[in-house]
Amino acid sequence: MTNSTGSTSTTATPAGALAGRREWTALGVLMLPLLLVSMDVSVLYFAIPAISADLEPTGTQQLWIFDIYAFVLAGLLMTMGSLGDRIGRRKLLLIGAAAFGAASLTAAYANSAETLIAARAILGIGGATLMPSTMALIRTMFTDPGQRAKAIGLWSGVMTAGVALGSVMSGVLVQYFWWGSVFLVNLPAMALLLVLGPFLLPESKDPNPGRFDWPSVPLSMAAVLPVIYGLKEIPSEGWHPQYVVSVTVGLLFAAAFVHRQRTAASPMISPALFRGRGFAPSVALNLVATFGMMGSAFFTTQYLQSVLDKSAMEAALWALLPSVPIGMAAPLATALVQKGVDRAYVVTAGFATAAAGYAMLAFAGTDSLWLVLAACGVLASGIVMVISQITDLAMSSAPVERAGSASSLMETGSEFGGALGMAVLGSIGTAIYRHEIPGTAPAPAHETLGGALAVARQLPGRTGDALAVAAREAFTSGMQGAAIAGAVILAGAAVVAGRALRGIHVDTDKPSGM
Repeated sequence: MTNSTGSTSTTATPAGALAGRREWTALGVLMLPLLLVSMDVSVLYFAIPAISADLEPTGTQQLWIFDIYAFVLAGLLMTMGSLGDRIGRRKLLLIGAAAFGAASLTAAYANSAETLIAARAILGIGGATLMPSTMALIRTMFTDPGQRAKAIGLWSGVMTAGVALGSVMSGVLVQYFWWGSVFLVNLPAMALLLVLGPFLLPESKDPNPGRFDWPSVPLSMAAVLPVIYGLKEIPSEGWHPQYVVSVTVGLLFAAAFVHRQRTAASPMISPALFRGRGFAPSVALNLVATFGMMGSAFFTTQYLQSVLDKSAMEAALWALLPSVPIGMAAPLATALVQKGVDRAYVVTAGFATAAAGYAMLAFAGTDSLWLVLAACGVLASGIVMVISQITDLAMSSAPVERAGSASSLMETGSEFGGALGMAVLGSIGTAIYRHEIPGTAPAPAHETLGGALAVARQLPGRTGDALAVAAREAFTSGMQGAAIAGAVILAGAAVVAGRALRGIHVDTDKPSGM
C-alpha cells in the first residue's frame, strides 16, 4: 500500500497468521545488517596495527578507537528501543542503516585518529538503532509462535556467528587490501536494506506511546556506561578503587533510572513489560548466558595465541571450528519445544551443556588445542540453545507495541552479562596466574601472560624459556580455575531455569511453516 506521503508501506502480519515468502525474504534482508553490527565488535582485531601505523594514534586514542563503538551501542540501546516503539521500528531501522553506512564510509577514509573515533561513535549509534529494531520487526512479522521461534533461532545464530567472523574477515581484508576495507564491506548490506526495507518490512509502533521521557535518556546512559567501563577494565587492571567506584556510580544511577521508570507518567521502559510471566526470568537468564559466553572468550583467545603460540590469523581461523555445532543448536532447541518438550527443560539442558563445556575446559593443559576447541563448541552450543529460547520467550511475553523496548532490554542485559563475565572470571584467572607465577620472575611477568612472554624473549637462553613455560602453565591454571567457577555458575543457572520457567508456555498449537 502507499501512504499519503507517497512512500511504500506494508502492514504487520495478522496475529496468529502464517508468514509467507515476503516475510522470510525480509528476514534475510534483516540478517545482513545484524551480522555486520555484531561483526563490528571484533572487526578491528587485526586492523589496529595497520591503523596505528597509518594514523599514529596515542595509546588513549587507540583504546577509544577500539572501545567507543561498544560503549555507545550499550549506552543507547534502551533509548533507541523506546524511540522505535514511538516513531516506528522500520523508520528507525532505515535511519540507523543510513547513519551506519555514512559512518562506515567516513571511517574507511579517516585521515586522523579523531575522525576515526568520531566515525566509530556514530557506528555505535547506528548499531543501537539496528539491533533492537531487527528483533522488534521479527516480533511484528512472525506472529505464529512456531515461525517466530525459527526466526529468532536464526537471529541468535547470526548474532553469535558475527562476533567470530568479524576478526577473521578483518584479517583477510587487511592482508589483501588496506585497513579501511573492513568498514567498506558494510556499505552493500546497508544499501540493500535501504532499497528493499521500505517494500518488504512492515511499519509498526505503539499506537499510544505517550510523550518521550527525555530525562530517562541521560539516566539510562549514566546507569550503563560506568558499569560497562568498570567491568571491562577490571580483568586487566584489577579491582582498583577507580573501577569499583565506576561500577558503584553506575549502579546508583541504575537505581535512579528504575525509580524514574516506576514513577514517570510515560516511562522509557514501561514496568508493564515485567508483568508478562516469562519476561523478567528471560532477561536475567540472558545475562547469565552472555556471562558464560564472554567469560570463556577472555581465556580462549589468549590461550590460542599466547599459550599455543599461534599467529593472530591462525588463532582466528581455529576459533571458527566451534561455530560448526553452533549452527545446529538453535534449530534443535526450537524443534524440541515445538514437539512438546517444556521450554524449561530445553533451557536447563542448554545451561547444563554449557556447564559441561566449561568442565571440559578445566582439564586443558598447555598443549590441548582440540580439547579447548571441543570445549568451546560444547559451551557455545549450550549458550545458543539458551539464548534462542529465552529470547523467544521474552519477545512472546512482551506486548507487541513494546517490542522495541523489550528487545533493547535483552540486548542491554547481554552487554552487562558479557562485561560481568570477563570481569569475574577474568579476575579469578588473573588471581590464580599471579599466585602460580614464580616469585623470582620480573615484575612485568606477574601482571599478564603477554608481559611475561615479552620479558622471556629478552632473557638469555634457558632462563627465558623457563619463564615462558612457567607463565604458560600459570595462565592455564588460571583458565582451569575460572572454568570451574564458570561450570558451577552455569550449573546453578540450569537449576534456576528449571524452576523459574516451568509451566510458562507460548501457544504453539497453531501450524507453522515457511
